[in-house]
Amino acid sequence: MLPSISLAQEIGLAVLLVAAIVSFTGLRHLRGEDRFRPAEPAVAQGLPMIPSQRGSAGHPMESVELTEAEKQAFAGLIRTIPLH
Repeated sequence: MLPSISLAQEIGLAVLLVAAIVSFTGLRHLRGEDRFRPAEPAVAQGLPMIPSQRGSAGHPMESVELTEAEKQAFAGLIRTIPLH
């Protein structure tokens, strides 16, 4: 009992404290923050509109053979990029 406040104020303070504890635990439950629950691994789900890769090589349309002139032009382009 607190000497400076009335009995009605003490009851109101207790009710307010209980309501705060209940609301805090309810929000914690809604957010799913449980300390003692084991962590679940994240499941990687692909987007349904993007097809999955068929293998490590990829689709044949994703690679192009370069001619010798194209390879030399690419090598010249790479040499012009500053490396510092």
